Amino acid sequence: MKKNIAVVGCGHWGKNLVRNFSELGSLTAVCDPNAELAKHYADQYDVNNFSFAEIIKDVGIEGVVLAVPAPLHASLAIEAMNAGKHVYVEKPLAMNQIEARQMIDTSKDQGVQLMVGHLLQYHPVFMAVRGLVASGELGGLSYIYSNRLSFGKVRSEEDVIWSFAPHDISMILSLTGQEPESVRTESASILQSNIADTATVHMAFTSGLKAHIFVSWLHPYKEQKLVVIGESAMAVFDDTQPWEQKLALYRHNIDLTGEVPNLGKSDVQYIDVAQSEPLKNECQHFIDVVNGRLMPLTDGDEGLRVLNVLSAATLSQNKNNAVRIENL
Repeated sequence: MKKNIAVVGCGHWGKNLVRNFSELGSLTAVCDPNAELAKHYADQYDVNNFSFAEIIKDVGIEGVVLAVPAPLHASLAIEAMNAGKHVYVEKPLAMNQIEARQMIDTSKDQGVQLMVGHLLQYHPVFMAVRGLVASGELGGLSYIYSNRLSFGKVRSEEDVIWSFAPHDISMILSLTGQEPESVRTESASILQSNIADTATVHMAFTSGLKAHIFVSWLHPYKEQKLVVIGESAMAVFDDTQPWEQKLALYRHNIDLTGEVPNLGKSDVQYIDVAQSEPLKNECQHFIDVVNGRLMPLTDGDEGLRVLNVLSAATLSQNKNNAVRIENL
């Protein structure tokens, strides 16, 4: 395996990326402003402890992974891409659409790939859900919702929408194949003023489909659940369940011929999905992108679409009414 990947940021999430790229045999360097932390992981995985400038100058490093605070995403990604390196940046892609478009333009101008860390796109169970939708197994889509709830971790640099919702937005846009026409947000700031601790983001699509996301870090228990309601069947991806019960299919009967809809329950069917670590799948995907075998599934354009919904959700929250995506 070619060792040509450097990870920038070895903190809370970055350490998981360091581990996975090392296990996959592609890690060559780590970088972190905390010199002690950088040395720890460089020694643990027997790789170079480089500054960002050294990473940029090293022609053997072909892919740069950015697990740094979101305000640094655009500047570091653009610098790396201008040096001819492929970039994987954690979510969100950028702080705003201007930064995101600059990143996408740089990627195209330099002929390198830009990938966004929307982890759940690489989860085998979500991939199975996407397959059920694509095959028509669920019939036409009627409604989608996603809950991402926990007791913490509370942040001060971003609200719960920007912290929790990107993955859910990414999944919903992947299933629908389109951006919503409008977005409406209802939220509450309980622990800190002007930082939403709990929020519901409603999305309306031109097809008539509707969806919502409920996110909170002030919830009594953890819940990570995606529910897809189709005309023929309903799928539930519950990531808090044991692996063999993470994907449930319900083929309930719905009879609309009478004056009142008649609903008949059916037994749940658990779908067998081969188990693998989503983050390792995502890291392997980036390795394949760097080595020219694949185009990124979650590329800069996909990241911008997610960012559009996040921005619309924030604007709706501030204006207290629905926001059309085209007006951003």
